[in-house]
Order: sequence, then C-alpha cells, then structure tokens
Amino acid sequence: MKNVLVLISNPAKSRLDETHVRQAAEALKTNGCAVGAPDWLAPGIACDLPFDGSAGEISLPEIDAVVVPALLRRKKLLVADMESTLIENEMLDELADFLGLREKIAGITARAMNGEIDFAGALRERVGLLKGLPVARLDEAARRIRYMPGGATLVATMKAHGAFCALVSGGFTYFTAMVCAALGFDLDAANVLRHDGQKLTGDVEPPILGKEAKLATLDRLCVERRIAVGEALTVGDGANDLPMLQAAGLGVAFHAKPVVAAQVAARITHGDLTALLYLQGYRRSEFVERSNP
Repeated sequence: MKNVLVLISNPAKSRLDETHVRQAAEALKTNGCAVGAPDWLAPGIACDLPFDGSAGEISLPEIDAVVVPALLRRKKLLVADMESTLIENEMLDELADFLGLREKIAGITARAMNGEIDFAGALRERVGLLKGLPVARLDEAARRIRYMPGGATLVATMKAHGAFCALVSGGFTYFTAMVCAALGFDLDAANVLRHDGQKLTGDVEPPILGKEAKLATLDRLCVERRIAVGEALTVGDGANDLPMLQAAGLGVAFHAKPVVAAQVAARITHGDLTALLYLQGYRRSEFVERSNP
C-alpha cells in the first residue's frame, strides 16, 4: 500500500492500544480508504496502519496520528532545530534571567517563534538587552540546559543506520557546540554572540542565521551528501523553521507553535523525539538506546 498512518503515544505513558488502532482503521474506511493489517513497531507506543486513499484528519485523544508515504521512509539526513526542539530551553530567555529581563525577552521570543515579528529584528533586540552581561554567565546558562526526551536515541539510531545529523539553530554557537557534542550530531550551525572577552557587547556577528539560512543549510547538505531533499528529515517548532520543514521529504512540527502546526502536515504533539524514528518505520528493537545527558 502507498501510505502509512503512524499512531504514536508518549512512551512515558504507553497508552496506544488495539482500540485506538481499530478506531483509526474505521476512520480511514469511512473516508473511502483500503486498509491493511496493523504492524506494531512498539507495543503500547507505536503502530503502522498501511492504507490506500486519502486519510483526511484522524484525531485520537493523546495519540499522534501522522500519514507518511510508504516508500523512502528512512531518511539519510536529519536537520534539527535546537531550542524547544532538542532542548526544552530558549537560551536567550535563560540569559535574560540573570538581568531580571526573562519576562520581557521571553515575550519577544514567543512572538518571533509564532511568526508575529521578524526573527532577525527580534534577535537583535533581545541580544541588545543583554549588553554588559558577563561572559561567565554563559556557562551558568548552559548548566540549565534540559534535553528533550528521546533526542540522544534519535541521533544515535539514525547515525547507526547511515544518516548524517546536523543541528541548525537561530540561537548561539556557544550552546549548539555543547548540545552537538552531547547528543552526537555531526555538525552544528548557529549565530555568534559578540563579546570583548569579559562582557557581551549586545550584538551578533553577521549574517544572522534565520529561516533562510536554515533552508540553505538543508539544501547545501543534500548537495554535499548527494541525496535528494526528499531523503531528508527536518524537525522544529518555530516560524523560522517553516521553510526547511516544508522543503524536506519529511518535515516534522514538534510540539510546535500554532502558526507552524497549522502549516505542517506531520505534527508530533504527544510523543517524544523517538516519534521521528517511528515515522521512519523503525521498530523499537532497532533503536540504539541512549540516555540524554
């Protein structure tokens, strides 16, 4: 069959059962689809439901239901956003906390990530508010990093099966270098915070890495790796991720902002980052299990 409806539960809850699968199959049949036999990728967590036809909107409580093509499911390239995707934090907000500006800067961050204001302008404005912050505070902020569940296993599994993994962020190289090394990514790209050796100067090295640069990185890596963009997987949550999410063979809106979720077909709202492996047809038994740092 040409398509697969992948049903995924949060592995911490393992709530997917035969009733959910039956309900999903019935919904597909109601939409005129021919439905094949279910294939469990992980008991209680993920199940493939092959079908032909147009699925329409499938909605199940606390279960992610994502349609993917049956062919070329396993991707050869992963390009991932960092903040609120691979880590739970927004690092500019963490830095702002040291100056008592978390609420103000977090408000700008939220508007930028939801596409309400220009990303580059919002970045300059937020970094400008950090002028004078001691460079030593970067280390303190780094100790606050909380890794998103499943990230280390996602990267380790894809790399074990031959994929190249890149971390591309609108944040800062100071933090992406740490996350890149901790999770085993092959490369990272981000913005560079300027400082005089002691304190932040309140600006960023040009050019600013935003949505165009993220898309350009995806395209460049596809050329370098000699693969089609359809063989790439991208994941992100904010408006600056939209172009790369929409261009890739599989673009996943992960716990995404509303403006992103509305424009990306593959949405993971309940599952953790291992959901991206199930979307590619990996069985739990094939995972290279890694604990997050």
